[in-house]
Formats: sequence, C-alpha cells, structure tokens
Amino acid sequence: MMNGRGKSDRSVVPRKPSNEAGQPDEERVEGRELAKGNSTEGNAFRTQGRGDARTALERVRRAARKDGKLKFTALFHHVYNIDRLRDAYLALKRDASAGVDGETWQHYGEAVEGNLADLAARLKRGAYQAKPVRRVYIPKPDGRDRPIGVPTLEDKIVQRAVVEVLNAIYEQDFVGFSYGFRSGRSQHQALDALAVGIDRGGVNWVLDADIRGFFDTIEHGWLVKFLEHRIGDRRVVHLIQKWLNAGVLEDGTRTTSEVGTVQGGSISPLLANIYLHYVFDLWARRWRTTSARGDVIVVRYADDIIVGTSRREDAERFLTELRDRFATFGLALHPDKTRIVPFGRRAGRERRVGRGKPGTFDFLGFTHISGTMRSGGYGLQRKTIRKRWHAKLHEVKTELRRRMHDSIPEQGRYLRSVLGGHFRYYGVPTNGDRLSAFRHHVTRLWWRSLNRRSQKSRMPWASMKRHVDRWLPPPRICHPWPSQRFDVIT
Repeated sequence: MMNGRGKSDRSVVPRKPSNEAGQPDEERVEGRELAKGNSTEGNAFRTQGRGDARTALERVRRAARKDGKLKFTALFHHVYNIDRLRDAYLALKRDASAGVDGETWQHYGEAVEGNLADLAARLKRGAYQAKPVRRVYIPKPDGRDRPIGVPTLEDKIVQRAVVEVLNAIYEQDFVGFSYGFRSGRSQHQALDALAVGIDRGGVNWVLDADIRGFFDTIEHGWLVKFLEHRIGDRRVVHLIQKWLNAGVLEDGTRTTSEVGTVQGGSISPLLANIYLHYVFDLWARRWRTTSARGDVIVVRYADDIIVGTSRREDAERFLTELRDRFATFGLALHPDKTRIVPFGRRAGRERRVGRGKPGTFDFLGFTHISGTMRSGGYGLQRKTIRKRWHAKLHEVKTELRRRMHDSIPEQGRYLRSVLGGHFRYYGVPTNGDRLSAFRHHVTRLWWRSLNRRSQKSRMPWASMKRHVDRWLPPPRICHPWPSQRFDVIT
C-alpha cells in the first residue's frame, strides 16, 4: 500500500527487511524506479558459478537487490539445470489434465531422469519447441465460462523453472502494494493491507478499477520491452516469446495472436505482474508522490486494483490519467465495473446523520461495507459476495445430486471438506452471519438430497441433526482482525 505526499506510512505499508544500509524506506518497500536505457557492459552480471542451484540463484537475487538497473546477461544455464527441472517436475500436480500431446505426469515419471536429461539437452542446444496449449473452459461465479489453456507437461516444467529464475530478480523489484501470485504473499494479506489502509489512511473515496480482458489484451511487444529492462539474456527472452507465439489449439484449429497470454500456464501470472509493474505500479507510486493532494493507498492483487483517497478530486484525476496510461499500453478499464464510491469513516458518519449512503465494493471474494460496530462507531465490514455464496451452494446442490446414492459417511466427508475450505477462506471477523447461513443452507440441501433417495420414507429431523452434528463443522472465524495480523508481519 501507499500513503500520500510521497512518504511511506510505516503503520500501513508492509516492510521488507533492509537490503542495503542507507537505502530509503520507500525503495526498500516498493522497489526501485524503472531503469532508463540499457546498462553498460560493465554493469552486466554474468553468473558463471557451478555450485548448488539455490546458491547460484541467491547470487542473482543479491545482485538484483543491490542494483535495480542491472541487466542479467547470463541466466539461461539456470533454466536447463537438471536439478531445477527435476524440482519443477515434482512440484506439478499429479492429476492435472494433459496438454495437446497427451503426456501425463505418471507416464513421464516412468523414465523421468532420462526425459529430463533429454529436455535439458534440447534447451541447451536450442532444439526445444513450445507446443500450443489446449483450450478448456471452467465456469465463473457469474455463470459465464472462463477460457483456460492447458500446456503440455514439458512446457509446464520449463515454465516453472523460468519462473523460479526470474522471481529471483523481480521479487526485488516488485512494489509493496502488489500481492498477487507472489511467493510469501496471499489474498488475505492483501485484504489485511486494504482494511488497515482504509482504517488508518484517511480514506473517504475508493476507486474500484476493473481491467477489461486483461490477460487477453497484454501486448507482446510491450511485454518483451519490459522484460529487456532487466533480462539481457536473449535466450530467456526468446524462450518466453516461444510460449507467447505457440497459440491455442481448440477443436483441431490452432490460432495465434500478437496480444494476450493464456491463463493456465505457470509463466502467465509472472508475466502479468511484470506487465502491470511497469504499466501501473511504478506509475501509481510516482503519481502518489507528484500529483496527489491528499492521502492515497493502493492495493493490487493480479489485475484487481483498489485505490483509496482522502479527496474525491484525487480519485477522479487518478481515474482519468489511468485511462490514458492504460490506453498507451493496450489496456482498458471496464466502463461498467470501474467506479468511484464514497467509503470510509466520513462516509459512515454521513450515513448515520442521514446525509447519504456510503458505497460498497467487491475485492477478492468479499463485499466491503462502511458499517457500524456494536459500540456505535465506524467499522469496516466484510461479507462473502452474494454471487459467490449462491454459486457455491449451487455447486454443492449439483454434487449432492450426483452423490445421491453414496453412503452417508461418504457424503458427510465431502460436505465437511466443502465447509472446512469455505470457513478457512471466508472466516473473517464481521462475516459470521454469512458463515452460519452457508452451513444452514448446506444442511437443508443435504436433507433434501437424502429424502429424495426414497419415495416411501423421509428422514426425521432428529436423525438428520445427528448426522449434521457428526459431519458438518460449526462456523468458525479463522482469521484475526486485519490490524492484528498486519502489525505482526509488518
């Protein structure tokens, strides 16, 4: 998160350990400014060590941390390192869908050492070829289908290896308010940071920014230029270009495009973060420093962006300039989903005296509400988004219909896992009523499903209650108040 006037708010911004004596706090937290131009040959870093793979990457990490303008000209040998490829293979999901070549994790593993040695050799001599991804669709909470690409097994392996190598560099560059798909960062950390920022950052207005079709509109040309700010090894850049140009195979037809990165591969989240790091993060940090007249906080999780401001004019100018900024790089804000809403303590006070109703916004599965605590004062409330809540219940209903004739213990174990996962994510303070309602509706769905198994008899509620008490866990708040956890880890 960021706070206005060009100074870091130490009570809001998550700190990283100091990397270099005398380095400004703001640089340590949010990364350095965009390197301008190419570095000189003397500024190139050549990793020639032959030691342990992790030790070699640690040297890369230290060099990236020390010099934010350094271009790395010898990285490719870290990618085809046999130990790194083996670790990447072992980290893959065993039961994941196969790509266009039909290769599975189990079959590949029957001769894994030979296969990995062959893969490393092909990478080293430039014979490795990326294959198109297989297009599949998964349902979204709003009822639409989300297109996902399934890469081949070897593409997954190499992508994971590349991600590990590039993360050693870019984790030193990424800013403090970027949380999506980063090692050691989670959705709940982003939610905590946002809640604390709203509470302590003087937020009165919230800009809820939605990028329209982000993964489908990333321009390859700009992405390569951004990569070349830090990656001087053309073999690594060329490898990424192979995946970008491999295309999509659907119904036997292969299609390619000069824009977009297919969701589903290990490399896509990192490329998305790199793109938005240069297009949005560095720009937003600079805008806060040079243009904001009041306090500004920012939280970004992948392409979900929330900006809080103390002054409405700051939110409006930020939105206007952000549209122009995005247009330069082929991105656009969704006109219907991007909005500025009154939010925070002042909006809550105005509601209490009858001067208007504060807005709400959705972020990472929760509807955020300027509410009132039991004491009567302002308090941020977070509730499960109703669409997600209903979509999950519909999923449970469909699955119970499929499992109708399974034994009660089998059904109970399934429902216990559903409720456990739901409570672990949505079990935040102020959301207890939605948790209880979710368990209640799951109970009713289970009871109806069991009663449909026979047309002659119905299960008495007393018997049903015994099954519920045995198999369905009670609602549980699994997360502390945001300020408690945020202050501990900051």
